[in-house]
Amino acid sequence: MKALRLPPADFRVKSTEKGRFIFDPIRKKFVHLQPEEWVRQHIINWLIFHKNTPKQLINVEKQLTIAGTVKRYDIVVFKPNGSIEVIVECKAPHIAIDQSVFDQIARYNLVAQAAYLMVSNGMEHYFCTMDYEQQRYHFIKDLPNYHL
Repeated sequence: MKALRLPPADFRVKSTEKGRFIFDPIRKKFVHLQPEEWVRQHIINWLIFHKNTPKQLINVEKQLTIAGTVKRYDIVVFKPNGSIEVIVECKAPHIAIDQSVFDQIARYNLVAQAAYLMVSNGMEHYFCTMDYEQQRYHFIKDLPNYHL
């Protein structure tokens, strides 16, 4: 897989007759290793080992209902009280981060109400805080380290 602009990690990868798989420490199982999954696993690793995020507060690929339509988010980081601290949208490295990606995560966040948003294709990373009064997001340089 392509080297990303995220810290390297020691992943468990296996090959079978069905393809290559990578172990997801959050879902606790091997998942098909696609380019977007490669990015997702790097971001999970970054959140845990570089942003001090407790593994038990990270959720991966769960459903979210938005205006009666079921969507699937990539990564959510919860606060201990159950509210959402961060929602992350992952794209494959060859997918450009454009306005449509920000619109997608903004729609998810209508329901999630996260404090922070992150969008990444593994090569480019964008971080935002939410201003719910103005219904806007503001770009920031990086996510803060997780604090309990």
